[in-house]
Formats: sequence, structure tokens, C-alpha cells
Amino acid sequence: MNGKQLKNSILQWAIQGKLVPQDPNDEPASVLLEKIRQEKERLIKEKKIKRDKNASIIYRGEDNSYYEKFLATGEVKCIDAEIPFEIPKGWEWCRLGEISTYAQTKRKINASNADTQLWELDLEDIEKGGRLLNIKTVGERKAIGDKTVFNRGDILYSKLRPYLLKILVAPEGGICTPEIIPFTCYGNICKDYIVSFLKSPYVDDYINSTTFGVKMPRVSTETMTSLLVPLPPLSEQFRIDTRIKEFMPYIDEYGKAQDKLNKLNEELSNTIRKSILQEAIQGKLVPQIAEEGTAQELLEQIKAEKLKLVKEGKLKKSALASSVIFRGDDNKYYEQTGSEITCIDDIIPFDLPASWCWVRHNQLFEVSGGSQPPKSHFIDHYKEGYIRLYQIRDYGSNPVPVYVPTDEISKTTRKGDILLARYGGSLGKVFWAEEGAYNVAMAKVIPLYKSESIYNEYIFLYYCSSIYQSTIIDHSRSAQAGFNKDDLADMLFPLPPFAEQVRIVARYKSIEASIMRG
Repeated sequence: MNGKQLKNSILQWAIQGKLVPQDPNDEPASVLLEKIRQEKERLIKEKKIKRDKNASIIYRGEDNSYYEKFLATGEVKCIDAEIPFEIPKGWEWCRLGEISTYAQTKRKINASNADTQLWELDLEDIEKGGRLLNIKTVGERKAIGDKTVFNRGDILYSKLRPYLLKILVAPEGGICTPEIIPFTCYGNICKDYIVSFLKSPYVDDYINSTTFGVKMPRVSTETMTSLLVPLPPLSEQFRIDTRIKEFMPYIDEYGKAQDKLNKLNEELSNTIRKSILQEAIQGKLVPQIAEEGTAQELLEQIKAEKLKLVKEGKLKKSALASSVIFRGDDNKYYEQTGSEITCIDDIIPFDLPASWCWVRHNQLFEVSGGSQPPKSHFIDHYKEGYIRLYQIRDYGSNPVPVYVPTDEISKTTRKGDILLARYGGSLGKVFWAEEGAYNVAMAKVIPLYKSESIYNEYIFLYYCSSIYQSTIIDHSRSAQAGFNKDDLADMLFPLPPFAEQVRIVARYKSIEASIMRG
């Protein structure tokens, strides 16, 4: 459990009545709600607020089900399906709109008409989690446009996803971006309890299940005012808040320690993976089996197939250019190109089993960089005549789909093709392609044969291994780290018999699964 998960657990326990013990002497929340209704009636008579047409009372019936009675019409409906969890005796369920001013019209002001010394709050000033980072005035920020006025003690709630956790109680009055909703609570409700409630996993799940559509959707007023609030007795609200504040410093320390531990574990796992990969491509991960033949036989099969493809016009004649790498009687490595024999012992990174052989990368694979039309031709949704253009970011946790005209694309992939990142901080990353196109920041690995001569997943392991990764580093450009296809031409590829390739991959996956399980 990391720091965030622990914090979420504590917030969830808090709003379920599991964080502090209940006191039977506390005035129940039902009395608090009745006082709030009386307060609101007084404000309605004074014409300070308008009557809420959707005002309701939630109660538990004799059948132990929850019901909601709408005061304007007298309609009663069962809401058992909405109730997310049980709450202790003395607590009550209510709607956020019933106990707060969330739905009420907010006072607006144009920043150009505001006092230049007034606090002007933007989303960037609030850290995720609610800590205030900056306090800048209207004059300092050179604020423009319409803003919302808030008072000291108002709850400031960011209605824009993904900034929902930017919530705090205003330490003083000011103006803010319209993406922040200021509201207060009736009945002296503990505002910090409401803030903790709004940060809880329950609220996050509720909003995620009711908000959809645009890239950065705004939570609607209806969604928020309909939000079910587990309301404790007033005294318990303050006890819960005190307890949460006592926990938070320890949670933060725990989170930092856990992050360090996770980083160490990740580094250890990566080190183990690298070691296993190295053993895999050196022929040390699985035993050799004589009946599986030799890589030299496999290489001859590939050469014969390439010749056939050249004769059929499916492969350029230049693809037949080849060399033979072998071990001499003196135990050194040599490469024969035509009649010329050169000692290459100094570039061989490690010895291979007798059934394996070294082969140059360009005898097996071609590398083709991607392409893309101008960005003005990009759209963010599929339509006929368009194809998905994959970029490096699409292989991360936050893909941003892009579609481009099919007739402007010359480089495409099938699912299962191998893609290599070519530039910058992503250099060295290896991806399994999807059906679509790929942009200039990636290159596709194209086998120069058609048969199952080399297992695709073994090829993938090769590109993940140090022999490829170190080559890429060596060939990286000073201005912008990257490579072109010529940089990989002479790279050495350790080729095992096909059946052994399959066994290597299976063994690697088995070990990796064990690492993931911890």
C-alpha cells in the first residue's frame, strides 16, 4: 500500500464512521438537519436564498430500506440502489445541495474592475490534495476576464477534471477562476469534514461514473448537488477532522518511505530483468538440445528463402549481400565476406553455444522510419478514410489518439510488428505495434524472410537486451539522441535454433511473472 492508497483508506474510513468511536451523548445528525431546514426557511423568508424545488428528506423505513421524500410534491421513492455503504446510528444521509450553497448563484466580477490588491486564485495555485501554493493579487497576476467572488471560510472546489482534489477552505476572501466553485455549509457544519469527504474515493468514484464526454469535463451542478453525503453528528465531524489532521503527517512520511522502497524494488527488478535478458541472448537461460538442429542450418534456410524472394521480385538484390561469422582453429572469431576474411574477435561481445551463430543485423532485418502528414491534417476521432497514427505517447499511461488521412500515409503496421523509439528520452524503448500507422519518432523492424525462421518474441527480447541498447547509445547523435537504419546495419545478432528461441521466451516470461508476483 502506497501513501495515496493509505490516505484514501483513512478518508473512506472517516466518512463511513470507522475512524473515531461514536459517542451516544452526541446530538444526532437528524437534529442538525432539522436546524438546517429551519435556517434555510428563515433565509427564504428574508429573500436571501430561493426555495429549492428539489429539497428532500432521506430516511430509513420500517422495512430497513432507504427512502427519499420530495417536499415540494410529497413524492416518495426507494433509493436503496443509491446508498453506497452503511453508516452508524446517529448519522444521516443527505444531499450536498441540502446542506450547502453549492447550487446558489455565485457573484461574478470582471478582473479589470477588481481591486488590484485583492487575492486572485487560479487552479495552478492549489496543489493536488488541497495545499495552497501561491497567493497572488489581481495586480501581480494581471488578471483578465470574468472571475467568481469568494469569502473567507468558503469551501473552494475545483469542478474541472482531472483537478477534482484541488479543494481547500479559503483562508481569506478574493476572486477565482470560474473553474473553482466557492460554497459554504449551513448549520455550522465542519467545513474541513466536507473537504475530506470531497477528497474521498467514494466521491471520486461517484463523479467518474457520472461525468463523461469531453477531454477535461466539468462536473455539473446537478451532479454535485445530488451527491449523497454521510453526515455525522456535529461533534463527531470535528473529532473526525482532528483525527485526520493527526494522521496526515505520518501518512506523508509513510508515503515518502514507501516511494523510496518502491523505487528500490523497481531498480532491483529491472536489474534482475537485465541479467536474465543477458543470459537469454548468451544461451545460458535454457539448455541446448542437439535434436533441435543448429542456427547455421537455420541461417542457410533464411538465405535460400531470401534468394527465392529476390527471384520473385519481392526483395531487392542487395538483401542477398551477406557474410559468414565463424570461429577459427585459434578460437578467435572471423568474418568472411566473399573471399576476404577478417578477424573480428575484438567486437564480439561474448561467446555463444556451439549450436548458435553470430549474424549481422542487416542480413535478417530492415529498419524503416515512420511518416506523418502535417499536424493540420490530424483529427482526434476515427472516420472513414482515416487511419490511427501511433506516436510514442500512445504507449504510455495517457495515450492521445490521432487519426490521419489514409492516402497521406505510406508507413503502416500490423498488430504484432515491432517498433523502436528513435529519438530523445524514449530512445531504446521497444513496442508491440497495433494496426495503424507510425510517426517519424519510431522505426519498424521488417524481417527479410517470410517463414517462421526467427521467433518474433525472441527478436523483441533481443531489442530489450544490452547488446541492442548499448549499440543505440553508441550511435546516438549529440544534438538529439537518435539513430537511422544504417546505424543498425552492422549490429551483431545472436541466433539460436528456432526451437530454442521459443524455449528461451517461455522461460523468460515465467521468470518475469515470478518477479512481478514479488
